[in-house]
Amino acid sequence: MNSVTRWNRKFYASTRGRIVRLLRRAALTVDQIARDLRLTDNAVRAHLASLERDGLVEQDAPKRGSVGKPAHTYRVTDETNQLLSRAYVVVFARLIDVLSERMSPTELQSLMRTVGKRLAEDKPRVGGTRRERVERAAALLEELGGATSVEEHDGVLRIRGYGCPLGVAVRGHAEVCGSVQMLLSEAVGAPVRECCDHGERPQCCFEVAVQ
Repeated sequence: MNSVTRWNRKFYASTRGRIVRLLRRAALTVDQIARDLRLTDNAVRAHLASLERDGLVEQDAPKRGSVGKPAHTYRVTDETNQLLSRAYVVVFARLIDVLSERMSPTELQSLMRTVGKRLAEDKPRVGGTRRERVERAAALLEELGGATSVEEHDGVLRIRGYGCPLGVAVRGHAEVCGSVQMLLSEAVGAPVRECCDHGERPQCCFEVAVQ
């Protein structure tokens, strides 16, 4: 069982996870959730408040009952469905496997760099010093699911990642790092050198000159 599956099962075993599971099926009111899970309305509202704060659920259009004011319904956000889905990881990894069988390493790397450039097109260009642009590039890597820091040493700015958001594919195909390399290069507006660890537990590393 992989770590994503373990996390999903642990989450769904919790009360908040059970609420999210219900709301992935349909938008429900507090009363409906409370009845299905045999909880009090106040308990459900407390959990929903936490889930809303964390961006996992949101209020939907009011649902009119038989009497009284229309009741608000709740549903999971699109981000929650993406977070809990394992399809992206599995499909992406298998896609890279297939591409690597049909393309040379050079061709695959070129393709991944094109993917990175396309990703950069969706991001606004920012000004500032080279350091500030590198910090922004590191933030883009975090948006992809990485944890990063920026270090400066001997005239080089290094974006160091702790873990790799694309690790499931990078372990067998280092060319995948080219997509992130190009994304960061476009964000910084300068050449970025990839220096990642492609081992069993991949770690991101990208360098750019201070000037």
